[in-house]
Amino acid sequence: MRRLLAEEPVTRAGPLSRRVALFALAATLIALLLVRDQRADGPAALAALGAGLAAALLAALLALFAFVRIWREGARGLGGALAGLFVAGLVLAYPAYASLRGLRLPAIADVSTDTENPPAFSRSRAAFAARDGRYPPDPGPAAREAQRKAYPQVASLSLDIDADMAFELARKAAVNRRWQIVEAIRPGGRVGNGRIEAVARGLILNRPDDVTVRVRPRADGTRIDVRSASRIGARDLGANADRVRAYLDEVANLALAVK
Repeated sequence: MRRLLAEEPVTRAGPLSRRVALFALAATLIALLLVRDQRADGPAALAALGAGLAAALLAALLALFAFVRIWREGARGLGGALAGLFVAGLVLAYPAYASLRGLRLPAIADVSTDTENPPAFSRSRAAFAARDGRYPPDPGPAAREAQRKAYPQVASLSLDIDADMAFELARKAAVNRRWQIVEAIRPGGRVGNGRIEAVARGLILNRPDDVTVRVRPRADGTRIDVRSASRIGARDLGANADRVRAYLDEVANLALAVK
């Protein structure tokens, strides 16, 4: 008399999680290359990137569903579920970190060291062309107040050197940060202030943001103010504040080196 062997249950969610996660990894990497390519259609590339991240989230959910079946029924498929969760975690790690950080930060996308009198962006033809024909709007008093509360350390830089030298250091710092300088007007003339208009790109997505630097002569030296504004979205997740702080640190270090 033959024994009937009970068939061990197998969860299909585990292997499916692995396949979806590998697809999400490939799709996200390709989309990231497209997003970083200045010749690609920006909105379409960002949509593809979002689809890749959504696929990674689906893979993680499938892995969790597989874990539940494995725990309750002793089903096979643990290896696929672990692989799917690991690959999905790789894809989602940085977006999750940025999102968690963004929850603590205000919904602003324009940061200035001078919240009372922010540096104005240039309205020249060259500046408009570099900004794709847009002019960053002033975010308003409420957003500036939110900035002051969230980033109290974002402040003007005062240097005890003359305005011409401070302007050269400010321009060199922009070059060191690999900004695309659109205009560089030395201090003097009718207005007296110097100005550097530039386009900066994010480290991960390489998307353009707009920056203007004001170099103001003072009796005791020079004051440098910076304004950085995102082109996409109403929440920058702290990117503009990070950019302003890093730039002014660069200028300050250059000023120390010339003393």
